[in-house]
Amino acid sequence: MTIYDELVARGLIAQVTDEDEIKELVNNGKAVFYIGFDPTADSLHVGHFMALCLMKRLQMAGNKPIALIGGGTGYIGDPSGRSDMRSMMTPEQIQHNCDCFKEQMSRFIEFGEDKALMVNNADWLLGLNYIEMLRDVGACFSVNNMLRAECYKQRMEKGLSFLEFNYMIMQSYDFYHLFKHYNCNMQFGGDDQWSNMLGGTELIRRKLGKDAYAMTITLLMNSEGKKMGKTANGAVWLDPKKTSPYDFYQYWRNVGDNDVLKCIRMLTFLPLEQIDEMDSWEGSQLNTAKEILAYELTKLVHGEEEALKAQAAAKAIFAGGGNHENMPTTTLGDDDFTDGKIGLLGLMVKGGLSSSNGEARRLVQQGGVSVNDQKVTDASFSIEKSQFSDDVIVKKGKKVFHKFVIG
Repeated sequence: MTIYDELVARGLIAQVTDEDEIKELVNNGKAVFYIGFDPTADSLHVGHFMALCLMKRLQMAGNKPIALIGGGTGYIGDPSGRSDMRSMMTPEQIQHNCDCFKEQMSRFIEFGEDKALMVNNADWLLGLNYIEMLRDVGACFSVNNMLRAECYKQRMEKGLSFLEFNYMIMQSYDFYHLFKHYNCNMQFGGDDQWSNMLGGTELIRRKLGKDAYAMTITLLMNSEGKKMGKTANGAVWLDPKKTSPYDFYQYWRNVGDNDVLKCIRMLTFLPLEQIDEMDSWEGSQLNTAKEILAYELTKLVHGEEEALKAQAAAKAIFAGGGNHENMPTTTLGDDDFTDGKIGLLGLMVKGGLSSSNGEARRLVQQGGVSVNDQKVTDASFSIEKSQFSDDVIVKKGKKVFHKFVIG
């Protein structure tokens, strides 16, 4: 099976341009491709997982990835999939986020000479002369066509700023620049990026001629990937300081029955033959599949040691054992207590079990919270400082456990 056929078999390809030429490049290790990442936070999240895994697969097949960090486009903000305008970040915030991305990407991609590259579009976008840009590039874009793009249509009623309107041109210019200076002949992106990506292909052809190699492939990263990064309490991050390896493991352990095999196929590096054998699994076998998924992805992001710890902790907890060694833990200080006690709502927010007191209150009142195996429905419930001489375990729902200790 060729690498392109494998991408199709894993359900990664949504639509392409010039499929025969794309196959020729990818299958023969001739693709120099880029995927863009906007530095809107200081960590990647699992919504980026599909892109990272794709880069790893293609690099293993001899192709060259370019990780494009949107340090320049980050000044504008991508309107795709948004009902409002992104908040403006400072240059210092953008640079910090870019640095964090590179560290995390290094777990997936091998950077170095003749290997993968990381580039920042701030290096060429921030120095552009506005009038020259309008004359040189703006003339290649039809406003009518841009307004028909889905990423803009969904914003027209609520309002689309002229700043955001420029995003398509900036992203298209990225592909043009990478093609000219890095021999980049292919771009990948989510299905919400299709219009922007076609803009890049068209710009290359209009500026450099019809024979210019410029391919596009879109992946199901919006409908099947970006939604993976969100939970009821926010994002699931790749940074262990923001989402612990145990919580990361539990996120994948708790995916729905209808999604587990799809996730295994798209995101793990298990052989397709092994995954095909799982297609007939049902009932308790799906729980086994979820454990396989959680272990494989935790190992990929956090390493085998952390994956084994998370796996052991999960099995010990759900077996009713008293081994809390690898359970997610929050250490409390004297400042967290008032009059020698701490409220349950504040404790839940402190441990990341809820994003706010209001959310914690609803969970408690709905009977979804236990403290040391005792269900609590009183939102005013407090825990004395002396009780923390032993582990205090808060359970949210059926599967989320968190330990609190005093430092």
